[in-house]
Amino acid sequence: MSGTTWGRENERSHGLYRDRENGWIFGVCAGLADFANFRVGTVRVIATICLFVFFWPTVLVYLGATLLFREKPLIYAGTQAEYEFWRRRNCDRDWGCS
Repeated sequence: MSGTTWGRENERSHGLYRDRENGWIFGVCAGLADFANFRVGTVRVIATICLFVFFWPTVLVYLGATLLFREKPLIYAGTQAEYEFWRRRNCDRDWGCS
């Protein structure tokens, strides 16, 4: 735990994931960009070029990646006080938490 933040904010996700938060359709390009440490725009341009040159293989690979890659897990990176406030707020609204 660092001094001001609470959570695993500095820990990178290992493996290939679909990043729905930063993605456009299913998050495959955003997940590949995160995994390979590229810019998302670069991966999207490469995917678009591949789509025009090799249409069916690109579509099949993209759909296969959509089905095989898991969604990127959400990692909380705020302060511990914020986490406890929102957890307590959600517990009150949902009739208690475990």
